[in-house]
Amino acid sequence: MSAPLSPPISGLTERVQLQRRELTAEAEGGHGEVFVPLATLWARVTAVGARAEQAADGRAVTVSHTVVLRYREDVGPGDRFAWRGRHLRVVSAEDLSGRRRFLGCRCTQTAVVG
Repeated sequence: MSAPLSPPISGLTERVQLQRRELTAEAEGGHGEVFVPLATLWARVTAVGARAEQAADGRAVTVSHTVVLRYREDVGPGDRFAWRGRHLRVVSAEDLSGRRRFLGCRCTQTAVVG
């Protein structure tokens, strides 16, 4: 990501909820995956692209997004953002300017198609 993605504070116009993945033990053995809300944040969400692919026995579409928010140290791969009824999984997160002002997150959303 490059510096032009760093918006002014007024450019963060979307509300997103940061969620952390927690694994819970199941009685039968194994584990379950639960996402726990951490914070509601102002962000800028931009769709970057989409691609069709195979998922299990069906077709799927993976959409890539960039989520820019105020810098936080606790966001990383495995977390996700809830935004407008969608779940955007964080693939990577990096400091956009090197000055800890904004954090740019590459995210994906996968949806199975009929």
